[in-house]
Amino acid sequence: MFNKIKKYFSLVTFSHTIFALPFAMIGFFLAERNQSNNFSWRLLLLVILCMVFARNAAMGFNRYLDRSIDKLNPRTKNREIPAGLISAKSALLFVIINSILFIVTTFFINHLTFYLSPIALGVILAYSYTKRITPLCHFILGIGLALAPIGAYISVTGFFNYFPLFFSFIVLFWVSGFDIIYALQDEEFDKQKKLKSIPVFMGVKNALFLSIGLHTLTVVLVIGAGIYGQMGIIYWIGTLIFIGLLTYQHLLVKSHDLSKINLAFGTTNGVASLLFATCTIIDFFFTK
Repeated sequence: MFNKIKKYFSLVTFSHTIFALPFAMIGFFLAERNQSNNFSWRLLLLVILCMVFARNAAMGFNRYLDRSIDKLNPRTKNREIPAGLISAKSALLFVIINSILFIVTTFFINHLTFYLSPIALGVILAYSYTKRITPLCHFILGIGLALAPIGAYISVTGFFNYFPLFFSFIVLFWVSGFDIIYALQDEEFDKQKKLKSIPVFMGVKNALFLSIGLHTLTVVLVIGAGIYGQMGIIYWIGTLIFIGLLTYQHLLVKSHDLSKINLAFGTTNGVASLLFATCTIIDFFFTK
């Protein structure tokens, strides 16, 4: 049983949940700060479950849809479905179960979250098709993950607010930028199979420039959020760490040397997200 669960965790690269989940927590605790009611552990658990179920569905569907492509790509041929560790039918069932669990979980949060859940699910599932039709696929992924902060905020309050949108746009440009970097390693394969991506469309060097531009916008928004929200010193410490790690990411990856992409993509972005969110949440409650 443990080995089977481990295979499904690997299927959806569960460790990468750390990219969007910390930003969902920013939305959640921002809402808690603005609410006068008592903190709810039940609601926090429901929001975390929503994030996990939605991401499981999205990643599982991506692996299911790309199974024939992954089988041909030397980098991905050992993934669970092409390697025969998980059948395509089982993977699709996994997607369906997680999609249902996501929508059911939102029902126990509030009406607005429940009514919006099919739209959110549609966006994150649609991403898997986009690399077949547009090089803007990286931005669709960014939009899907950008729903986390505003979605978590609505889960607590039941209404819309502008401040969490700063964090949603931070996620949009940040994720789109680092997904472009990740796609660099498949440029030649994507060209051969007529798949769409920014590196295929623009070339490696120009794709890196665009990624830098997107992360520059991310920095502007992080600073803008701090000014708009009148954040304190702990937030600004987190901001400096986040900016530093974004810069480090671009120092790791060169157009002539892509050997450190996994370090830039996984480790650096995961640490940046976790530390920035931690500092932001602490600042919400302990500084004025």
